[in-house]
Amino acid sequence: MDINRLFWGSRRGMLELDLVLMPFLENVYPTLEQSDKERYWLLLEEQDQDLFAWFMRRENPADPELQRIVDIIRANTGLQKNS
Repeated sequence: MDINRLFWGSRRGMLELDLVLMPFLENVYPTLEQSDKERYWLLLEEQDQDLFAWFMRRENPADPELQRIVDIIRANTGLQKNS
């Protein structure tokens, strides 16, 4: 997927999501394997409310493919679980 489309797809209607997704896109996305990049593309099709709940660990995606990319985002954007 074209980086410009990814940039605009990663800009969401919620500032909180922009603060998670934009740094991830800039700093982590380029290092991902192709299969994980494709999972990210699928993630961008989801609703903002679902993304927010997943990133804040209120819920988890039912789809294991989405769960994998959500876990990668959580681990790389300051959303690690507090011990």
